[in-house]
Amino acid sequence: MAAIDVEDQKKSDEAAAHSKMENDSRPLSQVFEDLARTTTAPVSFSELEDAFNDRSFAALLTFFAILNLLPLPPGTGIVTGIPLVLVSVQMVMGRESVWLPAFMRTKSIAPERFRQVSNKVVPWLQWLERFIRPRNWPFSQRQGDRWLGAFTTVLGMSVVIPMPLSNWLPALATAIIGIALCERDGRLMLGGLILGVVSISIVFGFAFIAANVFAYLLTFWPF
Repeated sequence: MAAIDVEDQKKSDEAAAHSKMENDSRPLSQVFEDLARTTTAPVSFSELEDAFNDRSFAALLTFFAILNLLPLPPGTGIVTGIPLVLVSVQMVMGRESVWLPAFMRTKSIAPERFRQVSNKVVPWLQWLERFIRPRNWPFSQRQGDRWLGAFTTVLGMSVVIPMPLSNWLPALATAIIGIALCERDGRLMLGGLILGVVSISIVFGFAFIAANVFAYLLTFWPF
C-alpha cells in the first residue's frame, strides 16, 4: 500500500512539474539568463530544448539564428545553418516536438562560452521584449508554425550558402521571426518577413551575379 502511495505521489509530482513547464511565462531572455547563471556543466542542445519546453520550436529557431549573428570564422554558416533548416522543416511537417540527430543533441557548449553568448544575447532580447507582446497574430497556432516554417526554411538555406556576409541578414530575420512566434506578435512577424524577403533577394542577387561572372570567366578557359 505504501509503495502504491509513493508511486502515486511521484506521478503527481511529475504531472505538476510538467504543468509548470508548459505554463512557464518567463520571457526568452530570462530563460537564457537563468540557464547561464545556474549551469555548472556544458550545456547540450537537448538541455536547451528542455529549458524552452513548450516554446521549443520558436525558441530553438531563435537560438540557432542568434548563433549565426555571432562573429564566427568564415564558412561556419554551413554548419550553424543546418539546424535552422532542420527545425524549420519540422515546423512545416507539423511535428509536436523537435527532433535533432543524436550527434547534434549531445553537442554541448562549455558553461563559460554559454555565459559569453548569453551576455551578448540577453541585453538585445531584453531591449526587444520591451516592445513586443501578443497582438495582431493572423494565424491559428499550427497554421502559423507551418507557414513561417516554410519561410524560415528558405532563410536557413540562405544561411548555409557559403558566400561572404550571406548569412547575417537571413539569420537576423529568422531570429526576429522566432521571437515573434514565441510571443505571437504579428507586427514583429511582419517586420521579420519584410527583412527576410530583402535578405533572400540580396543573397540570390549575389548568387546570380557570381554565377554570371563564373560563366563569363569560363569563356576564357582554353579547353
